[in-house]
Amino acid sequence: MLDFTSALYLGLRHPSPSLRPWPALTTGKPAALQSSRVSAAIAGEFAALVGCERATPLASTLHLFWDLFGLLARDRVRIYMDEGSYAIARWGVERAAARGVPVREFPHRDATALSDLIKQDRRSKRRPVVVADGFCPSCGNAAPLPEFLQCVAPQQGYVVIDDTQALGVLGEQGGGSLRWQSVRSPDVIVGSSLAKGFGAPMAMLAGSAGLIRRFEAESDTRVHCSPPSIATLRAAEQALDVNRSHGERLRRYLALLVCRFQAGLRAIGLVADGGPFPVQTLQPAGIAAEVLRARLLRRGIRTVVVRRCREIATRVAFLITALHRHSDIDMALEAIAQAMTSDHSTHQLTGRVS
Repeated sequence: MLDFTSALYLGLRHPSPSLRPWPALTTGKPAALQSSRVSAAIAGEFAALVGCERATPLASTLHLFWDLFGLLARDRVRIYMDEGSYAIARWGVERAAARGVPVREFPHRDATALSDLIKQDRRSKRRPVVVADGFCPSCGNAAPLPEFLQCVAPQQGYVVIDDTQALGVLGEQGGGSLRWQSVRSPDVIVGSSLAKGFGAPMAMLAGSAGLIRRFEAESDTRVHCSPPSIATLRAAEQALDVNRSHGERLRRYLALLVCRFQAGLRAIGLVADGGPFPVQTLQPAGIAAEVLRARLLRRGIRTVVVRRCREIATRVAFLITALHRHSDIDMALEAIAQAMTSDHSTHQLTGRVS
């Protein structure tokens, strides 16, 4: 069975023998009381990688966004959320909304619509906070960060991005969206899981030194929840080491696999969305995504059915990683071609992805 459902894009799995040893999984102390030496070192390296002044580790993006929007809710802010934002950031926004913070949504990636909304609300004297994913794998588009920053600049607002997808894959040294778009600003707040590109199940919050210090001082989850385990920190440590030494080679190989997949689809009259990103989504005309997924599964290809942003229709997604081989891509393409013409389908291998 060929698996195209894993988001370990760089293929980093961190088996325990490969990691530096640890005396215990946890100290039994909250992060607010004691921060480990390895935790501080990882935070410093992560901040430099993504292009921010300072960073702090958390157990997950759920902890991160729950705390971040709880913190921002104490200020006089208004949140503007991209309608395509991922669920976990939304849950954090909902916490702020429950505390009385006004929330408005704007069309996916539409900086003009965002600007209009902020101008409409400027009399409220609330600082605008824009929330978006740094990169959307569903449509293959990046958030226009320079334009978003221009929208919030007149009122000294923030742009908060969930950069989980881009981390490790896009930008110089895999630093993510800020590096990819050459953006460096104290008004950007970056929340990222390391569980995808870097294969370490934890999260990092990065931003200006002042904001991160305030977060560490006022965070609820750093007091009431466990910090990342020592084993997880060791995995993150190793991921950063591998990224530094072999990351560019892994990203080049991953890009070759994506190009091979796209070229193979074109040869059978199909096109996938996703651009250069290793999540490629496919919705051929005349066949439902669930049907195509089932046919591929019968041919030994495991895929994911996803809903593309701004669309009701579902699509079949292939998540390509550096663990895949060229022959795996070729087998997937052969299965797609067979699935499009097999069973009781009379679908012709023509037409473009809608």
